[in-house]
Amino acid sequence: MKNQTNKLLLIVSLLFVSVSFSQAKKPTLMVVPADNWCYNNNYSESYDNQGVVKDIPSYRIALQRDTDLDLVITQINGMLSQRDFDAKNLKSQLDKIESAAAEEAMRSSKYGGAEVAESPIDALKKVAKADIILKLGWTVNDDGMEKAVTFILKAIDSYTGKQIAQASGTGAPDFSSPLPVLLEEAVASHIDAFLAELQTAFERWFEKGRECAVGIRVWDDWEYDLESEDFGDDELGFLIEEWMEDNTVGGAFTTMDAEATMMNFEQVRIPMTYEKKGRVRGLDARTWAKNLSKYLSGMGIENKLTTVGLGEVKLYLGSK
Repeated sequence: MKNQTNKLLLIVSLLFVSVSFSQAKKPTLMVVPADNWCYNNNYSESYDNQGVVKDIPSYRIALQRDTDLDLVITQINGMLSQRDFDAKNLKSQLDKIESAAAEEAMRSSKYGGAEVAESPIDALKKVAKADIILKLGWTVNDDGMEKAVTFILKAIDSYTGKQIAQASGTGAPDFSSPLPVLLEEAVASHIDAFLAELQTAFERWFEKGRECAVGIRVWDDWEYDLESEDFGDDELGFLIEEWMEDNTVGGAFTTMDAEATMMNFEQVRIPMTYEKKGRVRGLDARTWAKNLSKYLSGMGIENKLTTVGLGEVKLYLGSK
């Protein structure tokens, strides 16, 4: 009787955990083909980042040339939706970017100066606003009679580019099923543990804050710099650091560089949400950094706020 009672309590506890997990706020995900998969299949394009040419994966080319890719992503998105995760569709997000006439290719000072380049992938992240990017790669093992799919699935924080989880495996051999089905079957036995790991990371962001990066730059024609003491009781750079400490979760940030004309902050922990007009809204780096922009404007410092993706902002001091 005691053993039966213990088993009953265990079952009730597991059901409670399962219900709690399903009711918790979950991260928004977007599945994209892995970088290596794109490069190996010649699905890439060149991107000019302020004179430095880089090769980056081209998801649009991959979708146009690989007839299985859209089906594969749709199949995986279906698995995510069945587990109550919001899965953004890659093709739909790319269509949004291409149809947005207001999408700027570059931004610069009204008075001339440095440019802030945004890669196509950063633009995609900003439009999709997915919390986590799932990069999926696979190979097909075909011995002439049966096929088996080996996959690797990596979860990337869309704000920082850091990997937060990984799953991999090989599905059972099959001689007739199409690739999307083979891939779904290969992923199925790993997906729940993988998503649980993502959920843990997501909840940790609510507790400790979401990481982003902040850059401060000074226009060449500005009469002041970050070592100027004309804006308060200390150098401007130190005043900015004080503001950062007061406005990050637990005062958590790291000053990577601090010079007269530039500062770089990394591991800047910002809240996940904020309240406006009675509604709780998701907070990204740009929205959070607007407050720093206003703080500097209040000192009489004209400034320009620019964004690179969701998790990186730059403030240019001295003009817009």
